[in-house]
Amino acid sequence: MKNRPILSTAKENYDDLAPTFVEYTEKVLFGDVWRRENLSLRDRSLITISALITAEHLNQLPYHLNLAHENGLSNEEIIETITHLAFYVGWPRAASALDIIKKEESGT
Repeated sequence: MKNRPILSTAKENYDDLAPTFVEYTEKVLFGDVWRRENLSLRDRSLITISALITAEHLNQLPYHLNLAHENGLSNEEIIETITHLAFYVGWPRAASALDIIKKEESGT
């Protein structure tokens, strides 16, 4: 059984600008890659969050933090992951990710 479908925000954000990008996002990334059953959605979220923080692609982090919660990760697990990453990818990257979580929690 394949993982459940993931809803993308690509269409609402980029459809007028980059329809092919939206198509690839919805059909390939979230329609195929995320649905493969060799990894759970929870694991895929954990990997994705780690990769985004490592590469300092923090603009995408809020979406993936929300998705991680939907996929069963608790805030405590996410924060522990970021704390662990700090030793491997750098304190500033981890602190920036924690700032995003703090901002999301406060609603600002």
